[in-house]
Amino acid sequence: MDEVPSRPVVAVGLVARDRAGRLLLVERGNPPHKGRWSLPGGRVEGGETIAAAATRELAEETGLEAAVGEIAGIVERIGEGFHYLIVDLWAELADGAVPVAAGDAADARLVALDQLPGYPLSPGLAGFLAGIGCWPDGVPVPDDLPVPPPR
Repeated sequence: MDEVPSRPVVAVGLVARDRAGRLLLVERGNPPHKGRWSLPGGRVEGGETIAAAATRELAEETGLEAAVGEIAGIVERIGEGFHYLIVDLWAELADGAVPVAAGDAADARLVALDQLPGYPLSPGLAGFLAGIGCWPDGVPVPDDLPVPPPR
C-alpha cells in the first residue's frame, strides 16, 4: 500500500503576474510532478506567515521580488507520499522582472495566458487557473485532477 503522510503539509503558491498579464511559471525540478510547470511556491516553515513564506519561496526559486496580496485560492493535493494544503496568493511582479531558475526550479518563465495550454502543467493547475480567471477564454480546460491514493 502507498504511504500516506499522517497529516498535511501547509504550503504556499504565488499567482504572480507582470503588468502585461503574463503569469510566472516554474518547471519543477523535483518530485512530485518533476518536469511539469507549476506556480512558484513551497512549504511554510514554523513561525513563518504565509506572506513571508511566499516572498521567500519566490526569491529562492526565481530570484524575484513581488508585492504579495490576497488569497487567490486554496487547493489540496494528495498523492503517493505527499499531502499538501496549498494557499495560493496573488502577487504583482515589478516592471522588467526577469525570472532566473534557482533552488528546486529547473526553469522559470513569464508566460502569456494564451500560451498556457501548450505547457505540461502540474495536475489540477489548469482547472485552478481557469477558476481564478487566469486561463485563455474559449480554450477547453484539461481534466487532469490528481487522483488521491487508495485508503
